[in-house]
Amino acid sequence: MNIKNYLDSTYLKTNSQAGLSESDNEVVARGFIQEAIDEDFKLIMIRPDRVSLAKKMIVDAGSKVLVGTVIDFPEGHSSIENKLDEALLCIQNGADELDYVCNYEAFKAGNVDVVKEEIQKGTELGLSHNKVVKWIIEVAALNELEIAQLSVLIKNVVISNFKEEEYNSVFVKSSTGFYQTENNLPNGATIASIKIMLENASPLPVKAAGGVRTHDEAVQMIKLGVKRIGTSGAKAIANGGKSSSQY
Repeated sequence: MNIKNYLDSTYLKTNSQAGLSESDNEVVARGFIQEAIDEDFKLIMIRPDRVSLAKKMIVDAGSKVLVGTVIDFPEGHSSIENKLDEALLCIQNGADELDYVCNYEAFKAGNVDVVKEEIQKGTELGLSHNKVVKWIIEVAALNELEIAQLSVLIKNVVISNFKEEEYNSVFVKSSTGFYQTENNLPNGATIASIKIMLENASPLPVKAAGGVRTHDEAVQMIKLGVKRIGTSGAKAIANGGKSSSQY
């Protein structure tokens, strides 16, 4: 197994989250993009305002690294129209993959039709432009039953509206990595949550994001069946070490 083929190297901190000036934070983002190129990771996951930069650096380097970005990140409660507008701009700027934050709060409140509509329209926009789409369900905000139910909902919307050959291009993804939990509880992928997702999202692929910090943990997730792993410690994981990152 070439673990690099599974790794979405990720840098999503705002200037304030990183505790850096705008220029210093851009230096960090450029470093992550360059590292993804040098290490030949599957993808660099970057905020929407840096998609153009990532695409240019990758093209200039003659690299095949993909550019992914996040939509309606990290809360996921914007209108469907705002989600689609942001996604379309990212596509125009060169994004290859769109990781939408699902409106999990609407789901928890019982507003299932809102969630169904955004899944259908957001997926349609991505697939119509030959992009991979991922739906972040934020497992730390859900109980086990809700994780199962939301995974099934996404699966059913995709099966009802899209062709079988497109299923592999629509992922269910565990986490943003930015959800604030109480009592130091995990805010990203866990073995338990990923197993529930795999059981209920199939035949859609699953991405484990947040909380995977060692090579062994990554291998364990892959053996469970995940097709992608989102991490800001991709180099450490690929080289058999341990990431000190919290995402």
